[in-house]
Amino acid sequence: MTVSIDRSRSLEELERDRWQAPPPDATRLMSRVHALRSRPVGTLTVEDLRLLIRQDIGLAVLLPLAVEVLRDNPLAEGHMGEGDLLCAVLTRNSAIWSAYPDPARQLTFIVGGLSGLSPDLRSEVERFVGAVQNS
Repeated sequence: MTVSIDRSRSLEELERDRWQAPPPDATRLMSRVHALRSRPVGTLTVEDLRLLIRQDIGLAVLLPLAVEVLRDNPLAEGHMGEGDLLCAVLTRNSAIWSAYPDPARQLTFIVGGLSGLSPDLRSEVERFVGAVQNS
């Protein structure tokens, strides 16, 4: 399934929520998140998606985009190593998936075909699948 998101628009535009500029003493992470929210979502890298999703930012837009990436490459990696996008997606609060049942079904299918995962990632897969099945 193709997500119908205008990828030429930013999270700020899609969510209709412009944040104020970060304060001068903002952390590097805070400054980066602010900057990423103003970029077109179609230009976000795997690392950008991982970072924003880990911060629970723009999930309505970014989870479906991340699932698209994971469909093509389940172990897509940003700066934290192989499978870090998958880990970011799997570790969101399980309640979020009831609001996004289609991406949850797609992700369940994707992770069902994975083998040879690290014990930590396998544990996250099992937790996610259990949570989705029980929702």
